[in-house]
Amino acid sequence: MKVILIKDTPNVGNKNDVKEVSPGHAQNFLFPGGYATLATPVLIAQAEVRKHREEEGHKIKEDLLLKNLASLAEVRLELTGKANGKGHLFAGIHKETLVEELKKQTHLDIYPDFINLKHPLKEVGEHDVEVTAHGKTAKFKVIVNAI
Repeated sequence: MKVILIKDTPNVGNKNDVKEVSPGHAQNFLFPGGYATLATPVLIAQAEVRKHREEEGHKIKEDLLLKNLASLAEVRLELTGKANGKGHLFAGIHKETLVEELKKQTHLDIYPDFINLKHPLKEVGEHDVEVTAHGKTAKFKVIVNAI
């Protein structure tokens, strides 16, 4: 059975992909969960157009990111969080939080996947965070202060 994915679906595919799945999987999981719709020739054409537009938009954003990687070296994000007496934060600072703060403070829109952060920041102090996009790397400073 051919379906068009409405959302990114684990182990099946990405949004706007046309996939061949078993009828049972489609009727029991994909359709009720809002993950897919039945593929018709008209809907397939519309999905291809949407996919092409999203890819163009993604490519434009990536090109803009590459242009702005050089300016990231001067960025110093200041964040605050509750910490104990030893300087350990109660809640870690994740990639998504860094992306939001970058957008607020520098108006740069970066995908969380481009930020190389193995673990959330859990210490008060100064941290170097690396951003990698298309083989190019830049670093910026994150200063975490305790409340």
